[in-house]
Amino acid sequence: MKTAVYTSDKQLFYAKLDDAVSLCLQRQKPYFFSFLTEEEQALAEQYFRSVHFESFSFWGGYPASERKVLGLFFDDAEPDFPVSAVQFTFRKTDKLSHRDFLGSLMSLGIERQTVGDILVEDGRAIVFVKFEIKDYICSQITKVGRVGVTISDADINDLPQGRGEVEQACTVSSMRLDSIVAAAAGLSREKAKSLIVSGNVSINHLVCQKISHTVREGDKLTIRGKGKYTISGVFGETKKHRIKLSIIHYR
Repeated sequence: MKTAVYTSDKQLFYAKLDDAVSLCLQRQKPYFFSFLTEEEQALAEQYFRSVHFESFSFWGGYPASERKVLGLFFDDAEPDFPVSAVQFTFRKTDKLSHRDFLGSLMSLGIERQTVGDILVEDGRAIVFVKFEIKDYICSQITKVGRVGVTISDADINDLPQGRGEVEQACTVSSMRLDSIVAAAAGLSREKAKSLIVSGNVSINHLVCQKISHTVREGDKLTIRGKGKYTISGVFGETKKHRIKLSIIHYR
């Protein structure tokens, strides 16, 4: 199987996908990757379309998950994904963050690729992990930072809600990417351009370095260091011919 590549990182990623497809078909057994980022998921889908392989899916533990395990299958039967959910409870007065939980896991020597989404609210967090490391985590962690925690199996029907989302209305001179990034993140046009050309902006989970790229309603933007956004509505023009937008910022 062959596909076009543009960077050494992509070339290595595609090579891993190619090997996984071959192993899955040769052994006639499912093959599961570790957790993939949204960008990696999009690249994997592009790759599989290019080689006409359709027996794959993603699962991160719940329908709206961002980080997901990639599963390859040799027939239509899809077995359970090796994804487990672990719940941490702590005092609501102890304000723990996503970074606190990730740091505690990394301090155990756990690789980032074996950890999925980390959902945090006051007094509770649920962390999705590869099945094989669940027992190790439960046996090793009693504190996150300086905060004592209790670990138990998680109920994925009752997930932490996090900080939610904020919808903001704004106007832009055009639907160019630099204009949209500046408006969404409250940046100058020059700062927005710098982020784009340096590879810090993704559209629909794929990096875009073209400042004049046309953004459309429904597009999802990720601005590194600023957050994630969706262009939720385009509502015509103002009297000064500026475009009216609604942008959702995910906290």
